[in-house]
Amino acid sequence: MTRPAETRAVEPELPRFGRPARWVHGGVGVLMLVCLLTAAVLYNSSLQVLVGHRRVVELVHVWCGFALPVPLLLGLASAGYRAELRRLNRFTPADWRWLRSRTRRDGRIPVGKFNAGQKLNGSLSTGAIGVLLLTGVVMLSTDLAPLSWRTGATLVHDWTALAVGLLVLGHTSFALRDPVALRSLRTGTVHRDWARREHPVWAAEVERARDDEDA
Repeated sequence: MTRPAETRAVEPELPRFGRPARWVHGGVGVLMLVCLLTAAVLYNSSLQVLVGHRRVVELVHVWCGFALPVPLLLGLASAGYRAELRRLNRFTPADWRWLRSRTRRDGRIPVGKFNAGQKLNGSLSTGAIGVLLLTGVVMLSTDLAPLSWRTGATLVHDWTALAVGLLVLGHTSFALRDPVALRSLRTGTVHRDWARREHPVWAAEVERARDDEDA
């Protein structure tokens, strides 16, 4: 008789994102996607004919644009979310090395909870939301802003929207290639082996904190 194979104990997953961070990410993502889709309809005449209801599309675009900062501001009420922002806003010498490296996944560059690409994406996205909101307000201020201001704001708004569209495509492409990271935005947890491989500094930090709690 053959002995049954011994089953290895499954290690508990590590908590990666709290509920506030997941809700903020999801809220901003949905609003940004609606803004990009409605912008494409407003900008492309063929899509306008296909969709119709230009005034409705325009209203949806404007109100979703004004709502973009709301999830970010609501998230500030959470201490956990504020801690996430502090991590995102802190660039270290290792992050600059990560950006310049072509072999950034070989484990030689220490990576914390967020890699440099994620930090850069967060900074660019937040800045773009501010630019789009400001230029959108100027574009709508037909009675307050002179024509030259509105023309300049329209140009900046359109090019920033295009850049954001490319940024979202790149962000989505990377996310789809990493199902564990993508799942963490739904469940809030990740496998330990994934954390040790992709974010070793953060994994060691979380495991050390858990060991201290158990001691």
